[in-house]
Amino acid sequence: MQHPIKKKMAPVFRAAEGGLFSCVEKADVGASYQELERQSVALMGWADPFMPDHSMPDFVEDAYAKAARRESAAHYTAPIGSPELKAEIAKKLRRQNGLDVDPERNILITPGSDSGLFFAILPFIQPGDEVIIPSPSYPNNFLDVRIAGGVPVAVELKAENGYQLDPEALQAAITPKTKMVLLTHPNNPTTTVFNRASLEALSKIIIDNDLVLVCDQAFEDFTYENEMITPAALPGMFERTVTVFSFSKGMGFSGLRVGYIVCCDSIMDPLFATAVAVVGATSTAAQQAATVALQNPSFMKQFETAYDKRRHRAAEILNSVPGVHVMLPESGFLCWVDVSELGDSTEIAAYLTAEARVSVNDGKNYGQGGAGHLRIVLGVYRDDERVFAALESIRDALLRYKK
Repeated sequence: MQHPIKKKMAPVFRAAEGGLFSCVEKADVGASYQELERQSVALMGWADPFMPDHSMPDFVEDAYAKAARRESAAHYTAPIGSPELKAEIAKKLRRQNGLDVDPERNILITPGSDSGLFFAILPFIQPGDEVIIPSPSYPNNFLDVRIAGGVPVAVELKAENGYQLDPEALQAAITPKTKMVLLTHPNNPTTTVFNRASLEALSKIIIDNDLVLVCDQAFEDFTYENEMITPAALPGMFERTVTVFSFSKGMGFSGLRVGYIVCCDSIMDPLFATAVAVVGATSTAAQQAATVALQNPSFMKQFETAYDKRRHRAAEILNSVPGVHVMLPESGFLCWVDVSELGDSTEIAAYLTAEARVSVNDGKNYGQGGAGHLRIVLGVYRDDERVFAALESIRDALLRYKK
């Protein structure tokens, strides 16, 4: 006879809820979300480019298939990543990010940027340490800090300030327990590209207060009107910054699970030493496909064209609803929608699933400043018209909505 586990003996994973078997909504995971897909609900809360349609260019697909047939595909690379991929990344960092690094010393390949983000935080946080997070922000920023035993401290970004950083508010949040600032740049969910004034003020705070910056740049590849500045490239910041990068958002390789961390020797040393125990080795075939993609990234221009068209159309459609406010997205393929004048964002998100047959994200999941907002992913589906039709369904449902 199998005995149930007593409640007091049940395993507890610190501060984590809303996983696969929970009804708590996360950004884009969970059995309930996958059930919506089976019910033909348009999934506009899943930040996976062109999901569920084809996104990988033929030449990368061919390289991936060829790599999967090689003997090496069934075997590990070094847990810090393949030298060939790191060499291509170093070229990209020099060209795009203003960083001149040693590929063998300053780059570590991870199985996706989510694991890379958690791994980047781990060496610095002891129980009770505080981490400042400009908010609204990516939900994993808060969760990762809690899992590591730290205390996330949200500093709210204001819409009236264009969601740019407020140096005075950041400085006021610092206490003797503050260890780190955790920044998503460009921001998810607001799409904000933090400008030079914001980032230079932040770097001064980091240096003056002897802090570390962990910067997640998963959405760096598509920024429109505003200059994209990598904080680690600012004076005095490379030695204090761990930058996390992704192949998922810009290249549309979410399923390949390839990301990478870039930092200085002294920070990278313990990461190298523990990579095999924490993140393991990234898929050998996926790393080879990413290497080929970096050698010819021109296919990304098609993605940018589609996302640019969609962000303008989304702002036009949704701003036509009285009481709804949308700033033109500054980056990537997200849209941050203020529905606070209409009512509670949780209720509105549920209403849109039922009435518009479109699933979006409740802004409450993104921390302080997120309530009253919805996050809508514009990067799903290959067909622009399918995206526009879903946005029009949202508009029509909101026009009928009563508190």
